[in-house]
Amino acid sequence: MNAFTMKNWEENIVSGTEGGPRVAYAHASMAYDGVIEGESICDLLLYYAGEDYESGKTTSPSFERFAGKVDGREGTFIVKHEFTFDAKGIASTFSVVPGSGTGELAALTGSGTVGGAMGEEKMGYTFEYTL
Repeated sequence: MNAFTMKNWEENIVSGTEGGPRVAYAHASMAYDGVIEGESICDLLLYYAGEDYESGKTTSPSFERFAGKVDGREGTFIVKHEFTFDAKGIASTFSVVPGSGTGELAALTGSGTVGGAMGEEKMGYTFEYTL
């Protein structure tokens, strides 16, 4: 199973107020198992619609930098996410940023999805790629 766990999440409001419409910045780190083996650092820009938000229609962009292995090959690469989220869970589509791979992952291209319920210890992902 392809899964990741959240190791750290630090979030700060950029503008607006807690409970109301606001923009926040989050810095997170994750550990990945499955086709991607390693760790990542992710920077997210989040929009919250307000109290009891049901904002699954809004998107929040982010960049995530992986360090580890794909298909047994070692290096780093960056993906660009478009997250949707609400109080129940998250979903994302992502793609490898062209030219961002290093080491044995220098030629990596691909895309995938992330999804899961809020509060779960592990969330699943898909990743289709070429090396």
